[in-house]
Amino acid sequence: MISFFKHQDWKLNTAVLFLGFAGLLSLLSAKPDLFYKQILFWIIGIVIAFAIISFDWRPFANHRAIVFGIYSAVIILLVATYFFAPTVRGIRGWLMVGSFQFQASEFAKLALIVVFAGFFKKRHVSIARISNLLVSFVYFLVPALLVAIQPDLGSVIVLFLIWFGFLLVSGLRPKHLIISLLIFLLIASLMWFGVLKNYQKERIIGLFFPERDVLGINYNVIQSKIAIGSAGFLGKGFGQGTQVQLGFLPEAQTDFIFAAIAEEFGLVAGFLVIAAFLWMIFRVIKIGADSNDNFSRFVCLGAAILFIAQFFLNIGSNLGLMPVVGVTFPFLSYGGSSLLTNLIIIGIIQSIVVRK
Repeated sequence: MISFFKHQDWKLNTAVLFLGFAGLLSLLSAKPDLFYKQILFWIIGIVIAFAIISFDWRPFANHRAIVFGIYSAVIILLVATYFFAPTVRGIRGWLMVGSFQFQASEFAKLALIVVFAGFFKKRHVSIARISNLLVSFVYFLVPALLVAIQPDLGSVIVLFLIWFGFLLVSGLRPKHLIISLLIFLLIASLMWFGVLKNYQKERIIGLFFPERDVLGINYNVIQSKIAIGSAGFLGKGFGQGTQVQLGFLPEAQTDFIFAAIAEEFGLVAGFLVIAAFLWMIFRVIKIGADSNDNFSRFVCLGAAILFIAQFFLNIGSNLGLMPVVGVTFPFLSYGGSSLLTNLIIIGIIQSIVVRK
């Protein structure tokens, strides 16, 4: 047991736990009722992560039936979400199991990483073949369409970035990358005219016209900028953030948790959160680079792509540099499905470390 703990990458664990602590502290200040729920999710996630670490899953990675079984199970959950999930704030994205609810779209991100790791480990040298490019695109397209009709634009963008990130690290030729982008732009155009709701379009348009509809579509971002801009070096103090405590900053527990942390704990805390995140990414990439097999390397690279995509979309929306599309900050934001998915990924990565 001592050896089991000793051989983990505790530099990675420290970064993850720091982000989790920062998020919990912000929840305790802004949303005490959600604080206890998030504690429960952390306990469940850590137990699952340690179970994964203790299990040598690598032999199963060579069995396509198992890899695609995971992918297919998530597709079934996404289909079930469309038919059976209740509509919450205009989105049909949460499946209910008793009193427990979860988002299959979060698990789709993990499934896509696993299926791409299995796909690219053998084909990264020949990925320039049109057939391989199209097959990988279909793997992305199926869950992306099922998520788009919920509608969940943020998760669709993250799924696309996972696919495109795998193409980049596989050494795809520039002309094929351009083709891939053109295909996505075509699909994005179809989504714009046939799938996206008006409020989603307004959020994207609002990114380019920040002075437009300051009490409507741009209200959240403006309040986020005020929270960050008024924070100062050390912040206003625990429970003293005016934007957070008076309810001016919407979704302070999820989409705008970075702004909430910055307002109450200052720019120092904001920089520490970013530093911890960058350190986590560095450790994940290093673990992948030091791995002995391509599947493990691609899993680590996929995890890094996922975390980086969510980071830029989340913090970018806090600063008005990205549209607000409802993407969480990994390990920082409130959300059971997101946290459990991310901790499962960390468990898989630590399993690679323990057995290398």
